[in-house]
Amino acid sequence: MFLELVYDPTTNPLNNNEWSFPLLEILHIGAFTLSIGTIAIVDFGLLGWGKRGDPARLLKETSLLTLIGLAIMLITGPLIMSSDPDMYLRNSSFKFKMVALLIAIVYNYTIHRKVVLSGASPGINKAVGTLSLLLWVTVVFSGLFIAFVAV
Repeated sequence: MFLELVYDPTTNPLNNNEWSFPLLEILHIGAFTLSIGTIAIVDFGLLGWGKRGDPARLLKETSLLTLIGLAIMLITGPLIMSSDPDMYLRNSSFKFKMVALLIAIVYNYTIHRKVVLSGASPGINKAVGTLSLLLWVTVVFSGLFIAFVAV
């Protein structure tokens, strides 16, 4: 015998106050912008764009902000999902975003970080920076499409 959980959306405070969900969404998007923006600064350094200098120095200067943004994003995201978990769990764009997000985070803290700190060749730097930007753009666009994918 399986236990079936029934979700009552009226018990969630995000669904009972007109300001709570939009405020949480603003925090989520702001944190995402902070983390992706700081990662993009390092990626632009890897690509040789801009005059900010050495990618390793950029990584060291931005890593705390990146981590803060990711932490806030990883707290606010599940809270947003709690407003209607059935819709999110049935939404193919949401599922795709979660996979892309996991890949992007793992990539950022493994291969990307290792290449940035090792002072790799320009060709490797460009490949790693390009892939990083593509992963994060994929996360953003799949998140945008959550609203447009029918459940």
